Amino acid sequence: MTESTGAAVGRVKVTQIASAIGRKKDQEGTLIGLGLNKLNRSKVLEDTPSVRGMIFKVKHLIRVEPA
Repeated sequence: MTESTGAAVGRVKVTQIASAIGRKKDQEGTLIGLGLNKLNRSKVLEDTPSVRGMIFKVKHLIRVEPA
């Protein structure tokens, strides 16, 4: 299913809600790896174990919603 037709199974929307300033370098790198580097920026990502691990690492800086 494409993004234009609605919510696809196996996808999550992540939005950065807090700044990475003053955080550890690995947390900053994780945000960049998720495609986030500015407040209120959102990305729709595949729901894979590696993405879930990245989300867990910076869960205090992002909001996660089903896509």
